[in-house]
Amino acid sequence: MGEANYVIRVHASVHGVDAAAWDALLAAQAQPSPFMRHAYLAAMEDSGSASPNTGWAAHCITLHRGDALQAACMVYLKSHSYGEYVFDWAWASAYQQHGVTYYPKAVIAVPFTPVPGARLLARNAEARAALLQAVVGWCEDVGASSLHTLFASDDDVQASEAQDLMLRHTVQFHWKNTSAGYADFDVFLASLAQDKRKKIRQERRKVAEAGVTFRHAQGTGISEADWNFFYRCYERTYLEHGNPPYLNRDFFARMARTMPENWLLFIAERNGQPIASSLIAVSAYSTGARGINDTEITRVAYGRYWGAVEPVDCLHFEACYYQPLQWCIANGYQRFEGGAQGEHKMARALLPVKTTSTHWLAHPAFADAAARFLEREGEGIGNYLDDLSQRSPFKHRA
Repeated sequence: MGEANYVIRVHASVHGVDAAAWDALLAAQAQPSPFMRHAYLAAMEDSGSASPNTGWAAHCITLHRGDALQAACMVYLKSHSYGEYVFDWAWASAYQQHGVTYYPKAVIAVPFTPVPGARLLARNAEARAALLQAVVGWCEDVGASSLHTLFASDDDVQASEAQDLMLRHTVQFHWKNTSAGYADFDVFLASLAQDKRKKIRQERRKVAEAGVTFRHAQGTGISEADWNFFYRCYERTYLEHGNPPYLNRDFFARMARTMPENWLLFIAERNGQPIASSLIAVSAYSTGARGINDTEITRVAYGRYWGAVEPVDCLHFEACYYQPLQWCIANGYQRFEGGAQGEHKMARALLPVKTTSTHWLAHPAFADAAARFLEREGEGIGNYLDDLSQRSPFKHRA
């Protein structure tokens, strides 16, 4: 059964889909993510952070049977490759060198958010396969050079493999709690090798001896003044690297209004004044038998953004890793995802995890070349993961 069994609709915005229906479909996925919530994607659009003006032209493709939403995804037509964290600049350059147009390309992704999770939302495998087939057909119709599903879920990968899309792997670093849960941060430290444990204690001591203390706020407890200070820090981080921030202040204002329960803010203070902050996303979702007894809850925290207005040695590690991990342990969170790249995270007990994107290229010759490239790159990623596995920060490899 294919896409002919569904009514396919293409909307020019996520607002073309009922928010409750979208979120219900998301909740039915094995790997849901708060960043795929209707409110999050709508805030990207409505704030102008991800819009045609910034090179992210949103399209929402849906499959219906009668009035029932069976599958949906967000597809962005892009005129560049910024804000994706799966780098294809070399592909674009190769196209240009051969006089072939690479942009616009299409991505199924959450803009500026390298967090793995469901991208092809579907009631079942059949609907997911039909959705992917419909998206590829739409890409051909609009003349997109390619389709890239970024940080895909296992179900998305399976659907892509079934339709002969290419796979590309990258590496992230995630922290995992023990099955019983660490009793406290000291118990967690005791599980690490001596050199790692010593390093973390030294780094935390430097921050404390600099007179820095931390407080945190969550949900509606994050005040507007806190949000304003956070944005000052976030913006400064980008400007220090010579780039404007991807997300504007209005985006975070919308998050405070529509998704407050998904945000946790750490603020570093010295002499009664805020000097740094880190913003963490939090999520809890059912992992039991869906529709029967969803009693098992997975709690995940996601490291997202940080910045400082004063330099303090090791402050970044405290704000972005040690404070969030301490909070995760105290609140029974099973996982903390550290974001894109960063081998230095292993020294803070975040272990390597393979992430996957899937790719379709319309040009047959370039598709063949990309397949050969990805085969070589995949071998390199495999060797890299094998090497990292020999460098566990724990006393006994986790």
